[in-house]
Amino acid sequence: QVQPVESGGGLVQAGGSLRLSCAASGRAGSPYAMRWFRQAPGKERAFVARIDWSGGSPVYADSVKGRFTMSRDNAKNTVYLQMNSLKPEDTAVYYCNEVRAEGDDYNDYWGQGTQVTVSS
Repeated sequence: QVQPVESGGGLVQAGGSLRLSCAASGRAGSPYAMRWFRQAPGKERAFVARIDWSGGSPVYADSVKGRFTMSRDNAKNTVYLQMNSLKPEDTAVYYCNEVRAEGDDYNDYWGQGTQVTVSS
């Protein structure tokens, strides 16, 4: 596929956990970085987490630090977002974003999104 593909969303009670997966696109070569964003109803899309494909620690938005963990499996070209201690305000469509270095540019490729709903 030419876009990343997310999976793993669903409905969970507050305090529960979910794990999202994102399979990188089938484009040639490896991504430069992978990111998670989310968009709640009536709000703009917001950054959640980022991981560089070459290594290093993930970076998180303040709102999810200590609760969410992003990881990658280079062999499977897949990243994960483990979400613990979920809150109703985490309810959103979660999007996977693939950043690729192509020529002199960095280009973004977006998944279709997966719904996460946290009930109180």
